[in-house]
Amino acid sequence: MSIRGDDIAARARGLIGMRFRPQGRDPMLGLDCVGVAAAAAGVPAERLPADYDLRGEHLALIEHELCDLGCVPVPEGEAEAGDVVVCEVGPAQFHVLLCTGPSFIHADAGLRLVVERPRPFPWPVAGVWRPAGGE
Repeated sequence: MSIRGDDIAARARGLIGMRFRPQGRDPMLGLDCVGVAAAAAGVPAERLPADYDLRGEHLALIEHELCDLGCVPVPEGEAEAGDVVVCEVGPAQFHVLLCTGPSFIHADAGLRLVVERPRPFPWPVAGVWRPAGGE
């Protein structure tokens, strides 16, 4: 069964207002940026790395994990609804966003909530990934 980008974006919108929690995988307990993207794409929590730090991680490791989860890199171009966007928020510090088209959804550690923000992305984009089956 293929998952359409609009369906992923709609699932992500259903997570807005959920609590932020580092390493969060369960929407009822709290989500981090990886948890938001995974929950929206329908990736089971047990398929995610159990312990990681997006600070100091090399982009190649993040890309490897995204490939393992069935995502494919999007060549140069605009992110579309349902795409996973990896931004570099500081030197070797990455953050995962879920593109909805005109906006993005992410776990905001400062607000301690999952929120939706209008584009453009506030940080440099390090890569865009499309979940397998996304159109």
